[in-house]
Amino acid sequence: MIQYFSIILMLIGIFGLLIDRNILKLIVSLNVFEIGLNLFIVSIGFVNNGIAPILTANNSSSNLNFVDPLPQALVLTSIVIGLGITSLGLAFARKIYKEYNTFDLNEMGGNN
Repeated sequence: MIQYFSIILMLIGIFGLLIDRNILKLIVSLNVFEIGLNLFIVSIGFVNNGIAPILTANNSSSNLNFVDPLPQALVLTSIVIGLGITSLGLAFARKIYKEYNTFDLNEMGGNN
């Protein structure tokens, strides 16, 4: 069920990226897409009644129901990269607003 919700979030993010021409709304749409993708990756790595993949005296067998830690590590890295991309995009948006006094891409003087 959570996978369907994450796919819907990704589609909303793509829709916002394709439709809107406001820089701030594009950055928000990119973040919505990223959240949906992160949720999807974590939901794929979920194991029902899984335990941490650490072998101890209590969990010495390798045939137990372990949770895969790789999707969680990838999502953690993705969150940090997404934060950097968002901050860089907001810095660019601020610079563009100072130069053109607008966030709308159509009003910036470029003839597309």
